[in-house]
Amino acid sequence: MMPGLYLAALLVPTFCMALLDRRFRLVLWRAPRRAVLTLCIGIGFFLAWDLAAIAAGHYGIGESSAMTGLMLAPELPIEELVFIAFLSYTTLVLWALLATAARRRSATEDR
Repeated sequence: MMPGLYLAALLVPTFCMALLDRRFRLVLWRAPRRAVLTLCIGIGFFLAWDLAAIAAGHYGIGESSAMTGLMLAPELPIEELVFIAFLSYTTLVLWALLATAARRRSATEDR
């Protein structure tokens, strides 16, 4: 496999999620400061969780030729940070999408 393939497989859908977010002004294009703060909190939480799991010996990096080999810490590849960011961003976009749909549905039922 090609090195970096897994990273690309994370970055491409993240970019597509950003396009969806921009199109419908769901998260980053609606309230950028609040969105970035929320993303940082989520990323920080899951990163701390991963570091605790690594320290406890519950988590370790696997061998894959699709990974870049860039490590942020022992047993913590850069792909993990990108995955955490993607997961957090996707969750925010989905939450905003569902909230928007619920508001629209409520508005139509009130008529």
